[in-house]
Amino acid sequence: MSIRNIAAAAVLLLAGPAVLAQTQGPLKPSESIWKPAPTPPGGVAWQVLESTQEDPRAAKTGAVKPLYPAAVKSLAGKRVKINGYMLPLAKGANQSHFVLLAYPPDCPFHLNPGPQQFIEVKVSSAIPMNYDVRTIEGTLELAGTDGGGVFYKISDGKEM
Repeated sequence: MSIRNIAAAAVLLLAGPAVLAQTQGPLKPSESIWKPAPTPPGGVAWQVLESTQEDPRAAKTGAVKPLYPAAVKSLAGKRVKINGYMLPLAKGANQSHFVLLAYPPDCPFHLNPGPQQFIEVKVSSAIPMNYDVRTIEGTLELAGTDGGGVFYKISDGKEM
């Protein structure tokens, strides 16, 4: 094989993905790998919780406070069911206090979840730690008025 043939093959090999990407257009949302945990039957979708915005006035002082839309306000104090991924807050095989994440904790696209993308959860009976999708039910508290960056809490949670 000549150097010219090798060079031509290298150009095709390197340029091929770029040409293919230009001809396919942008990915549709349904094709995206950026999907939150699926909504359980009768549960709350992460898209609802993610609709909360951060208050830009509070951000000027270094605080992270929520601006809850009506759909989120309607969930305050109600029993909700939501799927998510467990992120432990302590060592141990069983957890009674953890963070429930919208996206897998090992997802390279969600290294720093926003306050709309997690719920601080406390359960009365510790549950086994794993990184599978978990369904948690409990009373949703709209937190965040302290500016600490936790928008959602469930203090009476249980795994379904």
